[in-house]
Amino acid sequence: MGSFKPSASYFHTQSVDEVLNHLKVNKDKGLSQAEVNERQKVYGFNKLQAHQRKSILRIFLAQLNDTLIYVLLAAVLITAFVGEHIDAIIILIVILINALLGVIQEVKANNAIDALRDLATPKTKVNRDGFVHEINTEELVPGDIVLLEAGQVVPADLRLVESYNLKLDESALTGEAINVEKDADFIFTNTNLPIGDRLNLAFMNTLVTHGRGIGVVIETAERTEVGKIAEILKEEEEVKTPLEIRLDNLGKTLGFAAIAICVLIFIISYFQGRDLAEMFLTSVSLAVAAIPEGLAAIVAVVLSIGVTKMAKRNAIIKKLHSVETLGSVNIVCSDKTGTLTQNKMTVKEIFTFTDEIKELNNELSSEGILLVEAMVLASDATLENGESTGDPTEIALLHMADEVGIDRKELIKSQKRLDELAFDSDRKMMSTFHEKQGEFIIYTKGAIEHLINRCTSVLENGVIVPLNQDHKNRLDQASELMSSKALRTLGVAYKTVDQKISKENFEEDLILLGIVGMIDPPREEVKSSIEFAKQAGISTVMITGDHRNTALAIAQELGIADDISQTITGNEINSFDQKTLESQIDKYKVYARVSPEHKVLIVRAYRKKGNIVAMTGDGINDAPSLNAADIGVAMGIQGTDVAKNASDMILADDNFSTIISAIKYGRDIYKNIKKAVVFLLTCNLGEVIIMFISILAGLPLPLIATQLLWINLVTDTLPAIALGMDLGDRGVMKEKPRSLQENFFSGGAGMKILLGGGLIGVLSIFSFLLGYHHLGVNPFDKNLDESVHQYSRTLVFLTLIACQLFYSLSFRHDYKSIFNVGIFSNQMLILAILLGFALQIMIIYTPVLREAFRLQAVGINEWIFVLVLGLLPLLSSEIIKFFKRRKLNYSH
Repeated sequence: MGSFKPSASYFHTQSVDEVLNHLKVNKDKGLSQAEVNERQKVYGFNKLQAHQRKSILRIFLAQLNDTLIYVLLAAVLITAFVGEHIDAIIILIVILINALLGVIQEVKANNAIDALRDLATPKTKVNRDGFVHEINTEELVPGDIVLLEAGQVVPADLRLVESYNLKLDESALTGEAINVEKDADFIFTNTNLPIGDRLNLAFMNTLVTHGRGIGVVIETAERTEVGKIAEILKEEEEVKTPLEIRLDNLGKTLGFAAIAICVLIFIISYFQGRDLAEMFLTSVSLAVAAIPEGLAAIVAVVLSIGVTKMAKRNAIIKKLHSVETLGSVNIVCSDKTGTLTQNKMTVKEIFTFTDEIKELNNELSSEGILLVEAMVLASDATLENGESTGDPTEIALLHMADEVGIDRKELIKSQKRLDELAFDSDRKMMSTFHEKQGEFIIYTKGAIEHLINRCTSVLENGVIVPLNQDHKNRLDQASELMSSKALRTLGVAYKTVDQKISKENFEEDLILLGIVGMIDPPREEVKSSIEFAKQAGISTVMITGDHRNTALAIAQELGIADDISQTITGNEINSFDQKTLESQIDKYKVYARVSPEHKVLIVRAYRKKGNIVAMTGDGINDAPSLNAADIGVAMGIQGTDVAKNASDMILADDNFSTIISAIKYGRDIYKNIKKAVVFLLTCNLGEVIIMFISILAGLPLPLIATQLLWINLVTDTLPAIALGMDLGDRGVMKEKPRSLQENFFSGGAGMKILLGGGLIGVLSIFSFLLGYHHLGVNPFDKNLDESVHQYSRTLVFLTLIACQLFYSLSFRHDYKSIFNVGIFSNQMLILAILLGFALQIMIIYTPVLREAFRLQAVGINEWIFVLVLGLLPLLSSEIIKFFKRRKLNYSH
């Protein structure tokens, strides 16, 4: 390929040809794949260094950076100091195991987030081997020819080769909020020109706001201007999500409660004359057992794995807290084109004043042929060998030309484009300026209601005649007729001039040619998804720039709206103030001919009435409405980089059904997190009750420090993670959307914690007392042999674990029995229960471990007793569920 050293410091001082020659690339053909591969070896990927991940050691040390862990480490030192070395070793091992689990969970979460970043890699269009391809921006190399269009983030530092009304927002780099107009023809002499004044360059991470352009890559990755200030980009503030804040508050509340109980236990034990060293360790252990310290890590894993699964189903969640919000969505504001429809536009009918309305496959007049040619010339899409790039509407226009037998290549060659006035959402038009055999022609296409205001004549029967009311009436009738068939209309006009004129005059005194009617059929799966959403209490509304009749026809077919009374246009919204709109908002299901500003007003009106709103968008001007919504949803295929950056979720397939699937998944994930939280709190409450009642009654300690820590490790972590990974339940979409104010104790969860924890505590104390009774001794006797206490502690140890492991099965559904849910449908939970029992058997029957935990081997009768008691909390839960189902008439 030859050697060269690109440097943006001087490319602005060279002409386009000099730059292209220096980079050894042809503008029209671009680089070959072989050249790309060679340059890739030299320059690597066009990717800025991400925030450096923590090392395994740092993550491990972070797990130990906790007040309660400090207390436990102090307990290790005190235990070792008083000669209880085995206890000290066991406590230390438990601390290390907890820390190790935290490391594994954080690494999993980081891996899942990295995978999501890879899935959300932005795309860019390049000219390689003479064809336009869409590639990941990371694959760019110096010399690549890049196509720029409005809404795109510039993927690398570029020397502009062509520019057409090109304006960039460089505020991310320069801090200047004013759009900068770029011109590829500029050549500067000052090599030290400030970045903001280099008007023939485009810099990485800046935004194309208007027009289009072509540029050649001069710098990539850390060699770009943005890369040189990478320290700024590497700064990542860790902002806690609402769910994390809620968990932190819960942890603090439980922490204060647990410490208060432990201090009380310590004081009571002191007056009872118990061994203070032993009571200190017990109090500390109880504090740790009462607080689900592993909960944050478990939630992080559940969220990260959950969003990874969602990404594989085409819903890329950018912000983890969005999962929590998704479960509360009750209004989905959806764009029509490409989201509710297939985004495969096909021209069906053409209207000219000579032909009137004709189907595309009929023979067209010269006016009809001119209309088709004008549509092709005023388009930026490409269509070669079955591969297309660009706007679906423009791609449909190219297919239209092929159908009527027009040679597009010859047409474009014969009418060279010299200039253009790019489309924007205010004008709703675009114009191109061409030269044909010494004559200059302007073609303008756009929304017919805007276009007709710029026309003074029409072409009819080969003659240019003044535009009159009859023409307008015929045009209106044709538009209405097409719209009633769900056809989207697009108008086109032209004019000839003697010389090149300014862009401001392009769209004046035009000659109207006619309109085309194209259809974008509804996606087949969307109708059932909308019905599915209705059952879940989620209302779908359509917000579109299309005409009222076109939008209504699609809305009726999809079951969104019933009649015209449920539709409103942007002009009608303009007559409302915000309060009026809020009072009327529930009446409408279809918002037609709306602007991006209207979208913001609509979203705010819905939210003001207490709704949780998801909003779809794909354009630059959709960013405000995406930000205004609770969940901003960007289109992954047709969406601009601006829309994607402003969104909380990206649809990789641009499909409405994916939104509903994501809402269901969001509900499932939140439910699973809540299951894990409630289960952990129930287990911890049971442990606190055992210890508190026993000490208050003057009984011997039912569990020593090492036993409490072991129970906490086994019963908390294994089943809680398994519950967090539980299968989704279709019944979740029969429930109303969850309120964002709902906490972990709502919906009967608080009562379940109290009843479950209380029953587990009582049953464990019962087994403790029954152990003494079985041996025929009085538990209050101070002279009992240690082996007697060990026997009773073994029973309570096994009973508590059995109760908690079996009881975990009841958390899979609030109303359904374990048989309806399927006992073995969550294989991970079954495995966690079996592993839990296996670990207890290992401890009981391995002499070294048994002595370390001060337990005794027990026989078959004790195991039967333990298992029967262990099943009682689960049985009681099933009985309560039975009566709940009867009361609510719940259907499984």
